[in-house]
Amino acid sequence: MYSEGFGTDRDLLLDLGPVDQPDCYGSIENGSFMGTRYLDEDDDEDPIYIHGERGGTRASDPHGNFFRDGRTKIDFVLVWEVRNHSRRKRRARNRYQELGKEEQKSADSKETKHSRWRDKFVRNLQNTGLLLEKEETVSDRKTIHYLKLSAPWDVLVYYAEELCLRAPLQAQPNPDLNSSDQFLKNLWIPNIMSQSVPKKPVDYYTCAFRKSKMAKFLGCEDHDTYFTNNQRHRIVYEILARTAYGKRKRAEIGIDRLLNEGAYSAAFPLHEGPFEISTFEVDPEQLNSRQVIFQYWGRWSKWYKYQPLDHIREYFGEKIAIYFAWLGFYTAWLLPAAVMGTFVFISGIISMGTNTPAEEICSSGGSYHMCPLCEACSTWNISDICSMAKLGYLFDHPGTVFFSVFMSLWAVTFLEYWKRKNATLAHHWDCMDFQEEEERPRPEFAAMAPTMEQNPVTGVKEPYFPEKARLSRMLTGSMVIVVMLCVVMIFLVTVIMYRGIVSMMMYHTESIVLRTQAGNIANISSSMVNLALILLMGHVYTALAEQLTKWEMHRTQTQYEDAFTFKVFVFQFVNFYSSPFYVAFFKGRFVGYPGHYGKLFGMRNEDCGPGGCLIELAEQLFIIMVGKQIINNIQEFVVPKVKAWLQKRQIRAVRGSRTSQEPKRWEEDYELIECEGLFEEYLEMVLQFGFITIFVAAFPLAPLFALLNNWVEIRLDAQKFVCEYRRPVAERAQDIGVWFNILEALSHLSVIVNAFLIAFTSDFLPRLLYQYKFDSNLHGYVNFTLAHAPPSYMDGNHTQCRYKSFRDDSGNYTLFYWELLAVRLGFIIAFEHVVFLILRAIDWIVPDVPESLALKIKRERYLAKQALADNQDAVLRQATFLQAACASGADQEVEEMELEEDI
Repeated sequence: MYSEGFGTDRDLLLDLGPVDQPDCYGSIENGSFMGTRYLDEDDDEDPIYIHGERGGTRASDPHGNFFRDGRTKIDFVLVWEVRNHSRRKRRARNRYQELGKEEQKSADSKETKHSRWRDKFVRNLQNTGLLLEKEETVSDRKTIHYLKLSAPWDVLVYYAEELCLRAPLQAQPNPDLNSSDQFLKNLWIPNIMSQSVPKKPVDYYTCAFRKSKMAKFLGCEDHDTYFTNNQRHRIVYEILARTAYGKRKRAEIGIDRLLNEGAYSAAFPLHEGPFEISTFEVDPEQLNSRQVIFQYWGRWSKWYKYQPLDHIREYFGEKIAIYFAWLGFYTAWLLPAAVMGTFVFISGIISMGTNTPAEEICSSGGSYHMCPLCEACSTWNISDICSMAKLGYLFDHPGTVFFSVFMSLWAVTFLEYWKRKNATLAHHWDCMDFQEEEERPRPEFAAMAPTMEQNPVTGVKEPYFPEKARLSRMLTGSMVIVVMLCVVMIFLVTVIMYRGIVSMMMYHTESIVLRTQAGNIANISSSMVNLALILLMGHVYTALAEQLTKWEMHRTQTQYEDAFTFKVFVFQFVNFYSSPFYVAFFKGRFVGYPGHYGKLFGMRNEDCGPGGCLIELAEQLFIIMVGKQIINNIQEFVVPKVKAWLQKRQIRAVRGSRTSQEPKRWEEDYELIECEGLFEEYLEMVLQFGFITIFVAAFPLAPLFALLNNWVEIRLDAQKFVCEYRRPVAERAQDIGVWFNILEALSHLSVIVNAFLIAFTSDFLPRLLYQYKFDSNLHGYVNFTLAHAPPSYMDGNHTQCRYKSFRDDSGNYTLFYWELLAVRLGFIIAFEHVVFLILRAIDWIVPDVPESLALKIKRERYLAKQALADNQDAVLRQATFLQAACASGADQEVEEMELEEDI
């Protein structure tokens, strides 16, 4: 029987207790679990409604993660909102319902369609054996419906086998995976990073679950705790993803598409409880899992402690845990890089007094009259740039060459040891042999695909988009990427012109300080403008790339994410690194010489500043890298809190008069914001990795700033996931995915870039060649590097002046220039070959899987084989008998035994 207004939504309370099911919950049809009955839109049968008692007795904790009976665990919550119609609209709707069936169907509103979909979906969920219970929050404007789902034991067992969940065979000591902790213990040094975290998960030897071998697994007699909460969540989510809400031939299947269509506003598993604890002392063993990871991980006071990775994995799943494991491992490895970079920088400060060229510049007085910096400028003395010449030595001294080699080796060694750490974690978390099952089509793909075709793997008819059409769309998308990259180049040229205009304005001032510091001031201000443009273009392109990737019609979520990652990373790489690449390798290369200056749009091409291009590159890297980190951290701290505040305000406005009552767990979790995933987190760290490896020769303090940022980043991300995000469905993963390939490519690119940076941008090789050919103490080096303006330039009413270049009086390159070019090219080849040879040696010496781990893997496989052998006892008896028979020479008995085995 329908209640009033049920045509727009199912307002009846679903209080579904355990439904009597046969021993077999259904069969596998076309690779999908089929319940007792699935309803399509064509079904003419009356809807199924099962009524429960509205006034049931509540448990002692009515705000926990259980149904009203206090025993049935809530595994998932579906939420949808329905506007409350006025009486006038309700009467109009009643008159509307009196129309003919065809007219009614043609005039259905979106809200009515969503209601019909939800009805079908809920009935099909019931047929799978899930237990359902409904709650409501009613106000004058809107009703929020919460449908609580729970999977009973038989459903869990069935899907555990189908999803190949891992089941425990034998407990073992939970290993300590912190190598630094073991190292400090061996040295008898107290470890302040170590902490004792309560409720440490037990480590097991495991194998794939089998219902027929349930007695072999540990803890199978306790149905309430045998499956972990994450496993229960994954099973229920799998059921939600497979359940139809309309016609299967239209691919109207799954909760993801219902969320995408707006039929449901949210679907999430519940947090284990509040993350706060009361002010009085509480036994740590009495804390819930969420409180444990907040108290021992999410708080700012734990910034120097080891992350409780096992607890994170147990609560959020392997995919999120591996991200935090990688971030913590990367941050720990930044410590030696930061120490070495700081040491190199300090050594540059200490050795500034030994910089002979800078001393010659400062003591030159008016000896060297430099050519004008613009057409209307006058000559200037090189002694005016004394301070910049000294400062430039901090970023351009022999220690930076050593640090470049060190960081190249550091990057590859870090990745090699991460592979070992990743293998250890993957085995420890039972996901080493994890293989992604055949993925379902994405909801957007299913909704927009024009045809249906048979899946060659599952045999099921699925939405299909022609491959040629998709390739043409991808080609068009590539053209859009090229256009956007051209826009980045246009902005880069704009920043260059801005820098030239600012420099020109400074040159025309009467202040000596402004004239000599014009390039420096222009570089710093243009870097800030460039940072603003970079962040703006990044947000615009990310939104464009998301729409473009959807338009390309990728079938699965993995294909979609890979395409989206590629687009965004390529663009962000050019967006962030184009300006540093320009300063490092193009600025000052096409200046020309007096009388023959190169020009761009009527303006003289930029030359490097008084301290050289390396100091300008260091300024740009500092502003872009550190500025981006500060802005991102502010956003990560403020934006989630603002979103959560708006979400809570909106929901509490709906609750209205019930705000005085304590909210239930599902209401509190609905007030949180949806988890945004890990894409932005990985992208931020990968771009940072590029900054500290590719241009490290110019900015040795980059690892230090990265280390400080990552300490803050871990805490911000931890608080977001624990306090501000709804609990995500636990996803399995065995590594960081495509991001490792990107990191590996960046580490190899850094070797090449640093080789060119030292060879062509730094003064290291010109000074080295001068020391070898002329003077080992660099006396006279400044005069040697300054060329005289050609006579043709002085004929144009210009005075005699000098400029920095290896040219003769006619403007032609000197022999030293060509000798230096040969040395530079030889250095690049030698640098790359030596470094890459060492990298290959490191790759060969360091095995990807530790030897102790390989032994554990063999032991686990042996136990799994023994546990799952159908005739284990018979095999052992036969083996014993054959051994005894062979020892006694009873050949006849052996032959009979072998004959019986053959039969």
